[in-house]
Amino acid sequence: MKKILLLLTLIFTINSSAQYAIVSAVDVKDGMEDQYLALEAFFGPIHDLAIEKGMLNSQAVFKVVNTTDEGENVADYFIISGFSSKEQLDAYNGNSADTWLSIAKQAHKGSLSSKRVERIMNSIGGESNQRRNYHLVGVDATIWAGGDLKPGDKMGLLGTIAKSDDFESYESEIYKPLVEKEILKGNHRYWGLTRIYERTENAYGDITHMFFNVGVEGADASQSWQDMQSTFKGQKLIEGLQAASDHQNGGQLELVSIHN
Repeated sequence: MKKILLLLTLIFTINSSAQYAIVSAVDVKDGMEDQYLALEAFFGPIHDLAIEKGMLNSQAVFKVVNTTDEGENVADYFIISGFSSKEQLDAYNGNSADTWLSIAKQAHKGSLSSKRVERIMNSIGGESNQRRNYHLVGVDATIWAGGDLKPGDKMGLLGTIAKSDDFESYESEIYKPLVEKEILKGNHRYWGLTRIYERTENAYGDITHMFFNVGVEGADASQSWQDMQSTFKGQKLIEGLQAASDHQNGGQLELVSIHN
C-alpha cells in the first residue's frame, strides 16, 4: 500500500517541511523504446539501493499516453524522483559518475559482472534524444484518496505560467477546496501544485508551476465547479483564478514502475 501513495504524498504533500522532486522528461529515440525500458529495469535495483542509503526517497517512471505538447523532442516518459529536503536533492545531484558506478556494481553484485555493469553505465543516453529536468518544490496538495496506484493507472500532469503574485493563493484557497469536495464524493483522488525553482538549459523556460492530478475513471468531478459558476460571487472568483495563470502543455501519464 505504501508505494505510489508515498511517491506523491512524500513528494508533493505539504507538511512542516516542504517536499522536493526532480521531474525528468525523456524523449526516446524512434525504435528504442524496448532498450529504454530495459535500461529502466536495470536501474531498478540501483534505485532500491540508493533509497536504502538515504540518497533519495522514491523514484517512479510514467509513460506518456497522450499529450498536448506539439513541440520538438516531446516527452515519451517522465521520471519522478522524490526527496525530503533540498539538501538531499542537491547531494543526490552532486554524486559523481564513479559514485553511481560503484552503487550499480553493489546493486547488481551476484547477478551481473562488473564489466557488464560498466558497459551498461557507459552507454546511458544512447536510447534517448533528450532529457529535460525540472526541480520542484511542493506548494499545496489535497489529501490522498482511493487507495494505492498500480502500474497501468493514470495521472495527469499540466504545466502553467503564473500571471499573478496571487496565483498560488488562488489555487489553494479557491480551486483546491473544489477538488476536495469531489474527493469526498469519490469523484477524484488527488490534486497537487508544485513550483519549478530550477531547470536544465534545454527545459521549457516559460512554465513556472506543475499540477498533478489523479482522477477516478468514469467519474464526473465537475459538479463543484459548476455550482460555483452558478453564482455571481463564484463567477468573479473563477475569473480571478483563470486570469492568475496561463495553462500550457499537459498530458496523461501511465505508471510503469515505482521504487521507494
